[in-house]
Amino acid sequence: MFSFAWWCASVVGVVFVFAGVQKILAGPDWLVQARKLGAPIWVIPSVRWVELVLGCLLVADVATTAVRLAALALLAAFTALLVKRLREGVRPPCSCFGSRSAKPISWWNVTRNIGLMSLICLALLVNL
Repeated sequence: MFSFAWWCASVVGVVFVFAGVQKILAGPDWLVQARKLGAPIWVIPSVRWVELVLGCLLVADVATTAVRLAALALLAAFTALLVKRLREGVRPPCSCFGSRSAKPISWWNVTRNIGLMSLICLALLVNL
């Protein structure tokens, strides 16, 4: 069970669980932060729960391919939003980890997400 693919996916899973919990703990403040970041209003209420569930499933190694692809898609969407805002010259707080993310977004956030996506890709490729 504790294969290289599992470790790669679990690192991302732990990050997702941490991010989801921090957003839940931030309560309504996180909803406001996410809106300022430019996330679509219809997506915002579910993001923290999706992160929490996906994170748990990644660590539990359940439905591995589907869950890993979903995590990759979610990270790609987050990254696309960050790149869009950075290119527009808009730098609101990331809010990636709830109230722990008060710094303005930067290319560091994009780099971190690319690293997480790389781990998911490794987890997917190892299982081919």
